[in-house]
Amino acid sequence: MPAALYFTQDPAACKLLANDPFALLVGFAIDQQVTVQKAFAGPQVLKERVGTLEPKELAAMDLAPAFAEKPAIHRFPGAMAERVRELAAVVAEEYGGDASRIWSEAKDGAELKKRIGALPGFGEMKIKSLSAVLAKQFGVKAAEDLAPAHPTLGDVTSPEELERYQEWKRAYKKAAKGA
Repeated sequence: MPAALYFTQDPAACKLLANDPFALLVGFAIDQQVTVQKAFAGPQVLKERVGTLEPKELAAMDLAPAFAEKPAIHRFPGAMAERVRELAAVVAEEYGGDASRIWSEAKDGAELKKRIGALPGFGEMKIKSLSAVLAKQFGVKAAEDLAPAHPTLGDVTSPEELERYQEWKRAYKKAAKGA
């Protein structure tokens, strides 16, 4: 288990991502149309604003005010607040509030892919990226076959690695646009 996941510049947020499986899911859920750093700092900011990341509690809250408070957690605060509330409800209802059960109880890669894919806001790219983090950072065997061969957040083990990953991603997107 890593002590921190260096997906943002906030040391407290990095530690939270490594130690709270639901925080990790929230970061992935809102990692869309904002920087990686902004998305993965979001769980820490949300916890500071509402006092918890307990899925059962979040599922019962209106998270929009916390997401919209300046500086906003996400550029689309209403939509992302609802996504996180829905994610919390799924984790609370289907996994007893323990997000780690999504991967710890998956029999194999196919089941893990189905479980992650059923989460609000998790499409093919996020399934692969989360699986890379689970396989490479947490040693989750069921995630190994789902992780792509190209660089992902699963390869980020330091602030310097985050910068290298983002440079690769920018170059990849630029090349894809030119093709």
